[in-house]
Amino acid sequence: MVIEIPELFSAEEVRELRSALEAADWTNGLATAGHRAARVKENEQLPLDAPLARQLADRVLKRLGETPLFIAAALPQRVLQPRFSRYDGSGHYGNHIDNAIFPIGGGEHLRSDVSSTLFLSDPDEYEGGELVIEDMFGTHTAKLPAGHLIVYPASSLHRVAPVTRGVRYVSFFWTQSFVPAPEQRRLLFDLDGAIQSLAGDHPDHGAVDTLTGVYHNLLRQWSQT
Repeated sequence: MVIEIPELFSAEEVRELRSALEAADWTNGLATAGHRAARVKENEQLPLDAPLARQLADRVLKRLGETPLFIAAALPQRVLQPRFSRYDGSGHYGNHIDNAIFPIGGGEHLRSDVSSTLFLSDPDEYEGGELVIEDMFGTHTAKLPAGHLIVYPASSLHRVAPVTRGVRYVSFFWTQSFVPAPEQRRLLFDLDGAIQSLAGDHPDHGAVDTLTGVYHNLLRQWSQT
């Protein structure tokens, strides 16, 4: 399931984020790449322990918690600290699948069920740089307006095409979902959307309560805590 979430951040908010990122000190993205990914990755990243990285990540996390569409799509149990990357020149990230497990400190780990990319450059600011996602439903290409978010299964093979002009700024992160299976998350997302639509058109219809009960019983059956 690939879901686009428009305007997670407004144009004015993106300008604030970009201003901070453009003045930041960047490091080679290979520092956070796994063994296989290091062979196909060429970009820059904001160091995770940099005060600016933590400040901006907290801002993203807060907004995610206020965004019903993200919550419905990801059913988040935990979200890894968002990271920030910069692509210019021939910067790219070849075909790869994200790590399944990330350490989060204190001996705990996060399972990456859902990947997300927040675009912080508008499409006309750079050439190339498309996010290409391959899943059971085919190939999806995303180059969204700044402030828009794309959510997709972390198990998907994906890549970032080479940037041939300009600079591509993004934030990216992983979510451990209450429902690990992507096909079950898709069913719940579609059911939730249908319930919201029915409730909006016919708020007193008895089917709203019935379908809401089905949704929560499926969530109860499929969720892992």
